[in-house]
Amino acid sequence: MEERRIAYFSMEIGLDVVIPTYSGGLGILAGDTIRSGADLKVPMVAVTLLHRKGYFFQRLDENGWQHEEPVDWVVEDFLQEMPERVAVQIEGRQVQLRAWKYDVTGYGGFIIPVYFLDANLEDNAEWDRALTHRLYGGDLYYRLCQEVILGIGGCRMLKALGYTEIERFHMNEGHASLLALELLDMQLAQDQQDKITDEVINAVREKCVFTTHTPVEAGHDKFPMDMVRKVLGDHPALELSGLLCCDGELNMTYLALNLSHYVNGVAKKHGEVSRLMFADYIIDSITNGVHAGTWVSWAFAELFDKYIPGWREDNFSLRYALNIPNNEIWDTHMKIKQNLFSWINRETNAGLDIDVLTLGFARRAASYKRADLMLSDIGRLKSMAGEAGALQILYAGKAHPNDQKGKELIQRIYKAREALLPEIKLVYLPNYDIKLGKMLTAGVDVWVNTPKPPMEASGTSGMKAALNGVPSLSILDGWWIEGCIEHITGWAIDEHTQADLTPRDDARDAESLYQKLAEKIIPLYYHDRRHFINVMSHSIALNGSFFNTQRMMQQYVLKAYF
Repeated sequence: MEERRIAYFSMEIGLDVVIPTYSGGLGILAGDTIRSGADLKVPMVAVTLLHRKGYFFQRLDENGWQHEEPVDWVVEDFLQEMPERVAVQIEGRQVQLRAWKYDVTGYGGFIIPVYFLDANLEDNAEWDRALTHRLYGGDLYYRLCQEVILGIGGCRMLKALGYTEIERFHMNEGHASLLALELLDMQLAQDQQDKITDEVINAVREKCVFTTHTPVEAGHDKFPMDMVRKVLGDHPALELSGLLCCDGELNMTYLALNLSHYVNGVAKKHGEVSRLMFADYIIDSITNGVHAGTWVSWAFAELFDKYIPGWREDNFSLRYALNIPNNEIWDTHMKIKQNLFSWINRETNAGLDIDVLTLGFARRAASYKRADLMLSDIGRLKSMAGEAGALQILYAGKAHPNDQKGKELIQRIYKAREALLPEIKLVYLPNYDIKLGKMLTAGVDVWVNTPKPPMEASGTSGMKAALNGVPSLSILDGWWIEGCIEHITGWAIDEHTQADLTPRDDARDAESLYQKLAEKIIPLYYHDRRHFINVMSHSIALNGSFFNTQRMMQQYVLKAYF
């Protein structure tokens, strides 16, 4: 077994559109992280769950209401089954696990194996076999059992596979935090002790790295202690309330915080917010990125090959995009836009016009992301389109199956289509995934993002857009605080309030959004094309060259791994 020193754990990892083991940003980030790790020859191995039925396939009915259907995919067509078997104890039962392998190959040929844990074995009871079926499915009990498999089962599987020299265990969000309990057990066995001492805790802490991704309370998994004891049994760590218990619950975030030597948020602002949330902990920040080679569209890849050879191996060289002639930037963008519109018009009969300024918004449909903010005043939006210049809007995004407000948000946007006609065409595209995300972020003219600060930890869709010369119009939260240079890389919504941590006024943000569209963006697009292309070029050169996982992974290597 080739030596690996870092183990990367994530509940979801997005590697390919045909492998539906991701729901959104967290999984896509994990996939991009692994790709850049392979490019940089970082000695990593990754662990996740199989999710045989995926997250879900989204279908919108004629009223715009979301329906969820299982995703059918043939595991054997894409992954290699490994012969090793391990078991975890859940409520006294031995649940058998196997692993399926997928190799991620970097540009230089270096391979990072990703192992997908699977409980669907004949030796297991029927209910246990379904534990690795659904991503974020089921109730709290189902989720806790899944996290036992990921954290404890993942550590055991790595050992069974021969990865015995792991020095760092990186928890991508708190779902994998139970791996720390398995490391405590391993350390006790190594030291031939039966009591968890400060020395044992410190030895485990030295091995663990934790990345927290959300300032949203619902994003931090918490389980009642009676449920935890029922599932885990009498683990000695459960008696150390200060280690993993908070207000009578197992808080996965606090478990990870207490047993990690390095903790980071995913943007500078998110680091600040996390330090306010968890004031007793030292929390650094490493701003997220995206994998340039994956998210640069085919047309821009050809253009970069022509003018910036070697950009895949050295993403920072994309700063030379400022030297690419304006007409070639524009012609390349229009090729991508034409392909996108041809597909949408064929699939939806929307009649989109390639010459019309098109706004894109594709996010998880959660209330705090305020997807309908730019539809706050439909009359004003229609007047703007008639007076300043024509507009089209493309939407996509899934709501969690249990999120009624998210589903209602999608329905409101869907129903706004009729009210906007004939001045504005709006299309809500179902089943947002890697393929659709790549098409949208590259094919629209301006990328819009409207979260309620400070709830956007980072966001990465705007980074994908920037790589393709698509500037952002966004609230100053998450990564955009670092990436926005007004009228150079894009535009800020209500830029004077970025330090304000109080609840936002939706009406004020909508007013700022409308002003930027009417007074800055629409006139620039239709009447000063040269300046608009200049903003596109700077999006690539300044944001594309920095907000990538190559730079991000280099920071993890220097700060967290070695």
